[in-house]
Amino acid sequence: MSRNMGVTDRVLRAAVAALLLFIVFGTAIAVSGLWFWLALAVAAVFALTALVGVCPLYSVFGIRTCPTG
Repeated sequence: MSRNMGVTDRVLRAAVAALLLFIVFGTAIAVSGLWFWLALAVAAVFALTALVGVCPLYSVFGIRTCPTG
């Protein structure tokens, strides 16, 4: 599967993942229950897609932010 995410897209996803993890684990903000698991799932998906450079939804909708494939 070829990459469909550009560098800027990947950096932004990694930053959002890090921010969500910081909010869930590193702050005094009480995140619990469904919101905890939802934030954790979104952070995991964003981190994984940023790492591999492929977004399955981009493939479905034909979106490419990567200049080369």
